[in-house]
Amino acid sequence: MNKTDRIYVAGHNGMVGSAILRKLTKEGFTNFILRSSKELDLRDQQGVARFFTETKPDHVFLAAAKVGGIVANNTYRAEFLYDNLMIQNNIIHQSYQNRVDKLMFLGSSCIYPKLAPQPLKEEYLLTGELEYTNEPYAIAKIAGIKMCDSYRAQYGCNFISVMPTNLYGPNDNYDLSNSHVLPALIRKFHEARIDGAPEVLIWGSGKPYREFLHVDDLAAACYFLMNNYDEPGFINIGTGIDIQINDLALLIKEIVGYKGEIKNDTSKPDGTPRKLMDTSRLTNLGWSPLIDLKNGIKKVYEDFQVNFSQ
Repeated sequence: MNKTDRIYVAGHNGMVGSAILRKLTKEGFTNFILRSSKELDLRDQQGVARFFTETKPDHVFLAAAKVGGIVANNTYRAEFLYDNLMIQNNIIHQSYQNRVDKLMFLGSSCIYPKLAPQPLKEEYLLTGELEYTNEPYAIAKIAGIKMCDSYRAQYGCNFISVMPTNLYGPNDNYDLSNSHVLPALIRKFHEARIDGAPEVLIWGSGKPYREFLHVDDLAAACYFLMNNYDEPGFINIGTGIDIQINDLALLIKEIVGYKGEIKNDTSKPDGTPRKLMDTSRLTNLGWSPLIDLKNGIKKVYEDFQVNFSQ
């Protein structure tokens, strides 16, 4: 990428898109094309077509998506499938129509089969059944990977796909009805400390393992790959280290300073037992994350107290 290139970050107000925008700004890029969801509904085929025709971006980071945790994914199954398919179909197709130099599609580790061997290698895609609770989102993301590959094969488009592990960081979603596990735990422990609650209830058995990547590390990886990766298929982005949910809860409890008890609500679903990324392909290209989990959560909790807590 050249510093004068026109860069469209789709989803620039979200956690991932805003991190990519911060990284690009830090690297000296200034020629951004940005539209909020109120300004441009990415599900609108004609609206997206007009936008691309008028702005002619050189590079596209496709970070826009309808996202949420287990409850949201499982409750709004039709919306998660329809909205994400429409968003990515419109942007990928218009990137082809308007001869975008390069597009990066961001997916999710939920694309992997529920019981895939660990750690998750890229070649495990479509080798087994998906986790039911987030199947619509996963199917949409798999379709995005295949769409990028198909446009590459048929039209010669330089469209690449990256699959981040679970993310956390500034601009995360702390709504307990549809947030992911880490921000949900931060809010629960913070509110319990403020209210003097005797216990915090966490969903499920606490036995599943999850891997967490700070979104600023993801943005650094995306920038690295946009400049150094031009292959079909997709590449994992993660830390290669996971943690049991019960241990994550204990870590967040310590950071927040909560003194009460932790209890598990086993009536709630666990989701996939484990989702640890194999990041050897990315490591072999020369990139590794810099932010360890404890320090990352400390930074996020500081941000939460300033921007989100009441």
